[in-house]
Amino acid sequence: MGLLLKVIIPFMGLGLAVYFYSAPENFSEEMLRGKRVIVTGASSGIGEQMAYHLARMGAHVLLTARTEAKLQKVVERCLELGAVSARFVSGSMEDTAFAEEVVKEAENTWGGLDMLILNHIGYSYFNYFDGDVEHVRKLLETNFLSYVAMTVTALPMLKESEGSIVVVSSVAGKAGSPFVAPYSATKFALDGFFSSLRHEFIIDNVNVSITLCILGFIDTDSAMRVVSHAIRVAPSPKEECALEIIRSGALRQRELHYPPSTVTGMLLLRSLAPDLLDTLIRSNVIVENVRRAPPPHSTAVPPAGSPGSGR
Repeated sequence: MGLLLKVIIPFMGLGLAVYFYSAPENFSEEMLRGKRVIVTGASSGIGEQMAYHLARMGAHVLLTARTEAKLQKVVERCLELGAVSARFVSGSMEDTAFAEEVVKEAENTWGGLDMLILNHIGYSYFNYFDGDVEHVRKLLETNFLSYVAMTVTALPMLKESEGSIVVVSSVAGKAGSPFVAPYSATKFALDGFFSSLRHEFIIDNVNVSITLCILGFIDTDSAMRVVSHAIRVAPSPKEECALEIIRSGALRQRELHYPPSTVTGMLLLRSLAPDLLDTLIRSNVIVENVRRAPPPHSTAVPPAGSPGSGR
């Protein structure tokens, strides 16, 4: 079982990733130069790293997250790195009115939008599901409904620019994992909604791309704090992950699998041998290191990974 997890699945996944997800054209940083980009969840983790990559590429960036002080520092760094312009709006995505406000800020500032990168998440825990339906509802508002609200508000501008929507999701939104039931539900919702919306765009000849980013375990601070003690997988670097997300959006890819060998291999097994995949997922969790009772104060469940990761 250990050999299968460590060698065979990554090998199969790498081959499939090369075959299915090789872009038809080469990525160039010039693709982002002067582009107007919103990045949510940008005060830390993957979102922060995306902001820095976009700044180096000479993009305009509008960043949002909950913590104003952190966003201010990220914006200052973006300007140092070469962003044409960098602004931020702080607030909580639990309120869909705020999600719409962020997009309106881009419209008022730039008069248009080229890329919408949806990366934020709400607070949850890595633990047994405790039956808290209200928590699931609140998490859906932040992790799903705010994504829908921002997309709806941004769509007229994205249609005009023939731009891109980039949705940062998780392998937990493709294959169920233990201890992330509320979080996993929100990521499955993203997959269903944006995959359906992509069909409608194609039917109506709407030239706006939708890229779903299916991420594994990433070495963000939140991921390392929340789940590193409870899973048997080495994390992948957030800096490279962030660059791959931007690259996949610029190339208008259907999906990004990162890290490609692990994620693509898991999704292949989901179709060919789902029971085996479930067994492998459970064997990857150190159950004795998971407390049955949730902590009194929720901790952010990472945005990517099975059973968890972060940004």
